[in-house]
Amino acid sequence: MTKKQKNVLYRIIVSLVLLVVVSVVDALLALPWILQLALYLVPYLVIGYDILKKAGKGILNRQVFDENFLMAVATIGAVCLGEYKEGAAVMLFYQIGELFQSVAVGKSRKNIAALMDIRPDYANQMVDGKLEKVDPDDVEIGTEIIINPGEKVPIDGVIVEGNTTLNTSALTGESVPRDAACGDEIISGCINMSGMIKVKTTKEFGDSTVSKILDLVENSAMKKSRSENFITKFARYYTPAVCYSALALAILPPVVRLLMGISPMWGEWIIRALTFLVISCPCALVISIPLSFFGGIGCASSNGILVKGSNYLEALSATKYVVFDKTGTLTKGVFEVSATYPENGFTGEDLLRFAAYAESSSSHPISVSLKKAYGKELDLEKISSIEEIAGHGVCAQVDGKKVFVGNMRLMQREQVQVLTEHKEGTVCYVAIDGVYGGCIVISDVIKPNAKEAIRGLKACGVKKAIMLTGDAKETALRVASEIGMDEVHSELLPADKVSQVERLLDEKSEKENLAFVGDGINDAPVLSRADIGIAMGAMGSDAAIEAADVVLMDDDPNKIALAMKISVRTLRIVHQNIIFALAIKAICLILGAFGIANMWVAIFADVGVMVLAVLNATRALKIKL
Repeated sequence: MTKKQKNVLYRIIVSLVLLVVVSVVDALLALPWILQLALYLVPYLVIGYDILKKAGKGILNRQVFDENFLMAVATIGAVCLGEYKEGAAVMLFYQIGELFQSVAVGKSRKNIAALMDIRPDYANQMVDGKLEKVDPDDVEIGTEIIINPGEKVPIDGVIVEGNTTLNTSALTGESVPRDAACGDEIISGCINMSGMIKVKTTKEFGDSTVSKILDLVENSAMKKSRSENFITKFARYYTPAVCYSALALAILPPVVRLLMGISPMWGEWIIRALTFLVISCPCALVISIPLSFFGGIGCASSNGILVKGSNYLEALSATKYVVFDKTGTLTKGVFEVSATYPENGFTGEDLLRFAAYAESSSSHPISVSLKKAYGKELDLEKISSIEEIAGHGVCAQVDGKKVFVGNMRLMQREQVQVLTEHKEGTVCYVAIDGVYGGCIVISDVIKPNAKEAIRGLKACGVKKAIMLTGDAKETALRVASEIGMDEVHSELLPADKVSQVERLLDEKSEKENLAFVGDGINDAPVLSRADIGIAMGAMGSDAAIEAADVVLMDDDPNKIALAMKISVRTLRIVHQNIIFALAIKAICLILGAFGIANMWVAIFADVGVMVLAVLNATRALKIKL
């Protein structure tokens, strides 16, 4: 509990004890009304002075119709009519309900508050030969900082010295630590668990991962769902309506009775009107609906999914079409040797050895993947010359043999007869001393959970999964077939992707939503155009993350289905609260108007319903998936 919550709790306890004592004394001694009033006012003011103060400020600021005004009018009215105990009890139970919802909100903030703990307080920087703690905002790009075991990574960078293990759970929701070595990229917000490392910063603190995450979380409450907007508008018209209805209930029946020549029963009808006011308080709806969405966003964040607003969380439940970028989204975006096809007596190992030596001086991603696949240390003395042939490949002397490694155009230029042409990825053809040795296929590696992600989306009610890519048709079809896509469009420019998404938006119904999932800067226009933009947060570009509505912090496409499940169950809780609160209110209001419901029923209709609705809302935090 916060200090403020503890203070309210102490006031509740004191007021409750005082109310019980006064009630017992009144029952035993039959006190006169003036003494009753004086004694009952003590617990009433102890628990309700802040509500009266807020109601007074609301009147002065011309913002009259809120729950504080309703409580103040109802309880003061009850006291004026001699219902001292009921007036004090209504205020007491109202404060109990308010404390309960305050604690519930605090609990729902826990996951996001835990996320806020990733904010680094300092960075270790060498200044004049001494290690000093400096403000992360003051650290420039390219600065080397020291991160000791147990410290947070303050700024994105590259490890230049040391090895360690990183705890990334606050960012990705992944509990398993990940190893990091010299040369690895490291993002802010992680916790260094084992060894001391030196990191060269690649971003300013304001542009680092942790800063962007915190901005997303802090701004999420600004974007309200349709349900929240409905409740806000509803309360705006509902509260004045019930106030005027209560006034009419207090005046019109007695006046009619007076005209009919019978006793007006002013006291009776005023009591009914006050009871009507207490019952009508919209606290259950006003509090529980935003709390439900807040809980859903908190649940998502604890699973490594950042939702930028409750409107996007709500929209996820109606998603029926999911469009994917390929590279970096469904694939790792890393080139690896996927197959070798040796010919003319050569082996796969021979091909990799000759290709690795021929590409030894190049830092091109394809060259790197060839050397990585070979996996052995290169003896550079075996290489006598290397010549790069622009647009074709390389020519090298390896172990006294003339080796050509490159595309089909290179083979044709050297008049090397290729026996079988392959089109399943990026193909490097190898020729040794004019003899065709075979080819090596290099392709982007499909994420191991991509196929499972598509199945999960289908289970969530997604009608169609579509892949849009700028890659070659053969590669796109192979990936789409392997992971089970319903539709694929290849060789697209960024503008073509937008066109395809707009076509799909025109084809779907208004009640269905389309989500686009991407990671690159070229995906930013499509992410903005789709109903819901989902970006990869770990390796995705800053532009894509900024344009997206939902960010997957660990780049796991499986999390999309998880986000949809959280959305569906959060909305289910919201609808339950709306139906429950309105139904109970309607019944109790009718009973109150007819004099069947008294102040104690009113207390249940207000505080009881609010407590039950808040309890139901907190379930969004613990959605079992």
